[in-house]
Amino acid sequence: MNADAIPDFLAEQRDAAPEELQPLVLEFETLWERKLWHELTNLLIDFFNNPGSAPQRLQFYKVFVLKFADKINQLKLVDLALKAATQCRDNAERLAFMEAVAKKVDTEDSQDALVFATIAVARVRLDLEDLDGARKDLDKAERVLDSFDSVETIVHAAFYGANADYYKTKSDFGSYYRNALLYLACIDIEKLNPTERRSRAYDLSIAALVSTSIYNFGELLLHPILDALAQQEEDKWLRELLFAFNRGDLAAYDVLAGHINSNPLLAQHSRQLREKIYLAALTEAVFRRPPHDRAMTFNTIAAETKVKPDEIEHLIMKALSLGLLRGTIDQVDEVAHINWVQPKVLDMTQIGNMRQRLQDWDSSVNQLGNWIEAVGQDVWAA
Repeated sequence: MNADAIPDFLAEQRDAAPEELQPLVLEFETLWERKLWHELTNLLIDFFNNPGSAPQRLQFYKVFVLKFADKINQLKLVDLALKAATQCRDNAERLAFMEAVAKKVDTEDSQDALVFATIAVARVRLDLEDLDGARKDLDKAERVLDSFDSVETIVHAAFYGANADYYKTKSDFGSYYRNALLYLACIDIEKLNPTERRSRAYDLSIAALVSTSIYNFGELLLHPILDALAQQEEDKWLRELLFAFNRGDLAAYDVLAGHINSNPLLAQHSRQLREKIYLAALTEAVFRRPPHDRAMTFNTIAAETKVKPDEIEHLIMKALSLGLLRGTIDQVDEVAHINWVQPKVLDMTQIGNMRQRLQDWDSSVNQLGNWIEAVGQDVWAA
């Protein structure tokens, strides 16, 4: 369609649009004739964001937007294309459409738009279960992203969101957890609907629990997304389970363990979860002790963690290998000498314990000062 036919096209689309959108379509022609591309782009985004525009988006993009595509912000062009792509008949058509968009914005001055479009292509490949193809696209996008000094948040959000979905499909729970948190850091979670907030919180919690590389949930426990699990009664146990792990609370874990079978992934990793709570109980037992009193016998550890005495050495070695603790093991005397424990988020009880330790330390310093003053009077006098 040539430029002279655009007014007729817009008139047809105006008549086909819902009544509340017709003034927008009418304004398109004015802005088109005046070549106000920035204003026209922003108005098109408003139009495409309206659910009532869905049946017309693809046609608008192909016939109208492409007429001035080179004159507008290329990131916004890809954004419009993404909204238009939702109206493709199937994933095969959507893939071809987004590949054409990526090719169009593949210029030296629009590499951020190319990354944005490439990520969209990767998402379609994920829907088509082409995991290798999706990984290649995401790796390509990451290489370009790494070359930027700065980039729009929307691009980073798209990358981390697609990366998280890829790792979720691959059941790589640690990588999913990290990318999903990075995605949430790039968006305003208040703009997520309650269902999506709950889904994100639920998936993150499950990933944290079953991952073999994540033993510190602090970043998740502090994130407001976790509040979504407190909204529904059937989800509260999962939130409480995370906090039980953070405290190394075996009693709370035993109470909540009955819910584990309600989730297939947790049920499948039940043995691993038991080992994880033992490790959490061990690190908590060490954390509660002052630094000068962290030489713990195997019997003491067994009493505090409820682990069988003959499994204590393996438990300590596991904690050391994972970097949760640092220290040495005296196998002859069956004593663990711990000199460091991994920092973690504290709840109010743990903060109270730390406060008590600080008060005890302060009292000890005062007693030492008083003793030095008493026994050294003659020296001070001299």
